[in-house]
Amino acid sequence: MKKILYISAILFLSACANKPKDKAAELADLKSQEAALNGKITKLETELGKKDSVKSTDVSTFIVNPGKFTNYVQIQGKIDAQDNVMAYPQSPGVITAIYVKPGQRVRKGQLLAQLDNSVLNQNIAQAETQVNLNRTLFERQKNLWDQKIGTEVQFLQAQTALQSSLKQVSSLRQQADMYRITSPINGSVDQMDLKLGQVAQPGNAGIRIVNGDILKVKADVPESYATRVNQGDNVLILFPDAHDSLTTKISFAAKVIDAASRSFGVEVRLPQHKTLRPNMTAILKIADYSKSNALVAPINAIQRSEAGDYVFVDENGIAKRKNVKVGASYGGKSEILSGLSPGDELVTEGASEIEDGDKIRVLNPVN
Repeated sequence: MKKILYISAILFLSACANKPKDKAAELADLKSQEAALNGKITKLETELGKKDSVKSTDVSTFIVNPGKFTNYVQIQGKIDAQDNVMAYPQSPGVITAIYVKPGQRVRKGQLLAQLDNSVLNQNIAQAETQVNLNRTLFERQKNLWDQKIGTEVQFLQAQTALQSSLKQVSSLRQQADMYRITSPINGSVDQMDLKLGQVAQPGNAGIRIVNGDILKVKADVPESYATRVNQGDNVLILFPDAHDSLTTKISFAAKVIDAASRSFGVEVRLPQHKTLRPNMTAILKIADYSKSNALVAPINAIQRSEAGDYVFVDENGIAKRKNVKVGASYGGKSEILSGLSPGDELVTEGASEIEDGDKIRVLNPVN
């Protein structure tokens, strides 16, 4: 630039030394030279400024390689016992005896508690006395009838009286059983809501029996996943409170959508496990899509524009933009359906700070 300025000054002095006769022509010539010099100066300054401004941007990259990609539908559920029931009395009454306590193992049909049925017991005793009398009368009448003594009507009356009294005793005993609380399943007493002297009502307070050996996970799946979640699908179940997990399959998926919640129920049977308890929280990750040789990219490497999704790849220190088609996304990664090839080095950290053709410097490539 100094040389250009010197040349300009020399030309100016030379022009002055010649002392042309036409000063107007001289002035026009000098202004023309000045404009040309200013244009060259501006051009050089611009070129020098561009050279000084070209710098490399530090980025991180991810090398794309084919691998397995699985997309999951994640929902929350809870553990429930396959057999989890409340044992209630069938008739109201005062509790006179409780034969079990919480935590005790019980078997199906075992007596758990007794309600006051003393009046019925008295009626049963009276009815049994009548049965004994009617049986004696029937046997005697039968012996006479076998000997052709007496009438058939007398024999039938004695037979009918015995059968009627037997049915009455049976009916009274069934009524008495309604004052007994028995276990409907094999399991353990998990909850005791009854106390001696308390008046128990059907469907009110009772005894909860749980079979903890047969557990399942129940969850409600949103209607939007109706075509993606089916019986037999693989599912990863996490138990945060038990610090445990397992992989199994969906054992049941309802076909009907609940009108109120707009969801459908799924169930997964669980193996026996000492750390798992009913009502524990369970997180279900249902695999609805899987591909063994998918090209996967970190989500932070994918840029979005009105024209579509794109990424930047490193080509010998230069950022090159590539348009891509993105599939399912899960766990911070997305499947790339088209636009990339195995071995491409995607720009991740710093991708939002560069443009196509920028110089980049890779700090830590990741495979």
